[in-house]
Amino acid sequence: MKKRRVFDETFRKMAVELSHAKGSVQEAARELGIDSSRITKWRQSHKSPGQLLSPAPGLSEEQKLIRRLQKELKDAQLERDILKKVVGIFSRGDGKSSNL
Repeated sequence: MKKRRVFDETFRKMAVELSHAKGSVQEAARELGIDSSRITKWRQSHKSPGQLLSPAPGLSEEQKLIRRLQKELKDAQLERDILKKVVGIFSRGDGKSSNL
């Protein structure tokens, strides 16, 4: 009989954040090694993350570029942190977490 994997709330939130950062539930699910329907279900039960406001009309092109790059950096850092925690979870092999 196949053992059912249990994911804690922290992992679920991070998976949802990763799916928003990637812009694709399927891509996030593939990276995490889980079914995309799980992430879709978790996304429906969690609030959407705060989205950056669209750049104000008075911003220069350089300021818009800085905002875009800051968002990309934040997304990359979030993805890195999530993947670090996922590696920690899967390296233990039990799917449970006490340090997250």
